[in-house]
Amino acid sequence: MLSTLGTEVERLFEDLSKGVNDAADAFIQFSEELADQVNDALAPSLDNLNQEMEGWVDPFLQIIAQIEASFSDAVSPLSQTVDPLINQHPACVGCQHYHGQEYNGVMLVCGMHPYGWEGEECPDWESTWQDPH
Repeated sequence: MLSTLGTEVERLFEDLSKGVNDAADAFIQFSEELADQVNDALAPSLDNLNQEMEGWVDPFLQIIAQIEASFSDAVSPLSQTVDPLINQHPACVGCQHYHGQEYNGVMLVCGMHPYGWEGEECPDWESTWQDPH
C-alpha cells in the first residue's frame, strides 16, 4: 500500500511538473508572438516618426553648427589678443598665430613657436585684427 501511494504521489508530481512546463512553454510562445505582433504594428509608425524627427532636427543642428562656427570665428581674435597676457607670453599678444591650447599637459603656444617666443618682439608676429585700409 505504501509503495502504491508513493507511486501515485510520484506520478502526481510528474504530471504537475509536465503541466507547469507546458504552461510555461505556452506562455513563452504567446509572449514571443505578442512581441512580434507589437513590433510589426509599431515599426512602420516608429520609422515614420524617426524620419519626421530627422527632418525637424537636422535644420536646427545645421543652424547650431553655423552659430557655433560664427561664434568661434568672432571670438577667436579676442581670445588671441587677451589670452597671451594670461599665459605670460607678451610677444604673442594680438598675433594671429597664437594658439594657447594645452595637449596632454603641454602648452602649444603658437604655430610658429610651439613653446612661445622668449624675446620682446617675435619675428613672425602678424596681427589678428585686419587692417581696414
